[in-house]
Amino acid sequence: MEGEPPVHVLRLGHRPGRDQRMSSHVGLTARALGADRVIYAGDAAGPVETVADITDRFGGPFEIETTDSHRALLSDFGGQVVHLTMYGLPIEDCDDEIRSIHRNEPLLVVVGAEKVPFDVYETADYNVAVTGQPHSEVASLAVFLDHLFAGRELDREWQNAKRKVVPKAHGKRVEDTDDGS
Repeated sequence: MEGEPPVHVLRLGHRPGRDQRMSSHVGLTARALGADRVIYAGDAAGPVETVADITDRFGGPFEIETTDSHRALLSDFGGQVVHLTMYGLPIEDCDDEIRSIHRNEPLLVVVGAEKVPFDVYETADYNVAVTGQPHSEVASLAVFLDHLFAGRELDREWQNAKRKVVPKAHGKRVEDTDDGS
């Protein structure tokens, strides 16, 4: 969010042909709920294209990248690494501490797909559980970002948007913006 150290989301374990939709939703959720960048480990051309298209139409700023080596990214990251896993500490036990750290340091939030390599659990500064039950990585990312930003992400201002959603109690409406800003 503006004026704060960045939040990056690393999507691990993307399996082309199988995880396209879920990986796209990780990126879209990261964008919509306050992260600054999503990084896909491996070949994720479909999700990259989807998130870039939404960012182009509905505004940013938001960055999308890919990496061939999540290990290098984790070891070289200049901030705290938070791994979202149902095996971690309950979010309500560590969200205040992580929020406090984020005031001064960037965060890398790691969400997995199938089996997350054990070195991620060891490398992470925090292994955080939204719940101790099996659930979606998209859901855990959304809950984590909401805890991190304490709801402020919901009032985010978007720049260079070509389209905007007009809130309505019934029906739906999307309009072109006047100047694309």
